[in-house]
Amino acid sequence: MAVKANVFDLQGQLNKVAENFPMFQILNEEGEVVNKAAVPDLSDEQLKELMRRMVYTRILDQRSISLNRQGRLGFYAPTAGQEASQLASQFALEKEDFILPGYRDVPQIVWHGLPLYQAFLFSRGHFHGNQMPEGVNVISPQIIIGAQYIQCAGVALGMKKRGKKSVAITYTGDGGTSQGDFYEGINFAGAFKAPAIFMVQNNRFAISTPVEKQSAAHTLAQKAVAAGIPGIQVDGMDPLAVYVAVKEARERAVNGDGPTLIETLTYRYGPHTMAGDDPTRYRTSELDNEWEKKDPLVRFRKYLEGKGIWNEEIENQVIEEAKEDIKNAIKKADETPKQKVTDLISHMFEVLPQNLEEQMEIYKAKESK
Repeated sequence: MAVKANVFDLQGQLNKVAENFPMFQILNEEGEVVNKAAVPDLSDEQLKELMRRMVYTRILDQRSISLNRQGRLGFYAPTAGQEASQLASQFALEKEDFILPGYRDVPQIVWHGLPLYQAFLFSRGHFHGNQMPEGVNVISPQIIIGAQYIQCAGVALGMKKRGKKSVAITYTGDGGTSQGDFYEGINFAGAFKAPAIFMVQNNRFAISTPVEKQSAAHTLAQKAVAAGIPGIQVDGMDPLAVYVAVKEARERAVNGDGPTLIETLTYRYGPHTMAGDDPTRYRTSELDNEWEKKDPLVRFRKYLEGKGIWNEEIENQVIEEAKEDIKNAIKKADETPKQKVTDLISHMFEVLPQNLEEQMEIYKAKESK
């Protein structure tokens, strides 16, 4: 028996879902306020501090790329272009909140308290780069795509069970939303109303695959619907919009209303990582130029200059401060004792199994020569 045509308005259903996820923005590309009612109540000093961190981090990115090319850093994923998404989200957190970063999210954990020299050691694969200081609530950047979403759900549930008034926040890129761990993490956190914030930094390319080929979803924020949690799409080049979105998500979480998924529309100006990626093979110069006009530093600089609280002299001071800090941090990283094989083995288990005990003795003998 034939089924009547058009019983279900399936395309209409999809369209209605997409309509519920408009991009949230406060500052346009010219640094002009386009959503006055949403402007956050930040003091001039707080605004300047956020800009300082963004400028500092742009310099850190430039120097890290140079250090990588010199062979003085190991794995490195450039961050230029994503400063608003990364730093404004961290700026909305409290010290007791827990950050579970992806591999591009080193800036957030540095500003959350990880000493810069240890961030450099992490890049080199040194165990001390993964030993977080007491009171710094971060874990090492996750290399496995999307795995931090599972971890975030668990950390957030632990906070809830302990009655903590804090949140766990994690980050992935647009490619991470194609992973099973992404769905499992948001679904678990939603089911238990865990105080989690799930950030999706949509920089349009999962290495070389454009977001349009990763998912048929009109937005990545709407993937929250399947988990029964709120989703928000934000202009990720607008630091004020990112700050407001994360601040509100944090308030929801600590008040017992559960997790939020936030998609930030952003762009990475450099390669995916410094491990041989060539973005000119999959990105057009036209697209690069389009997003360069949306540069979060340029946008925020214009806004602060318009308020009379930022100028070239202040920015140059920040640049020199960043260069000096980076020079001292890389020197301290260089002075850290080289990692030995026995160091690596000794940090794998509290009690070594027999096979590693045997290997430990072998390498102790080699290293003593």
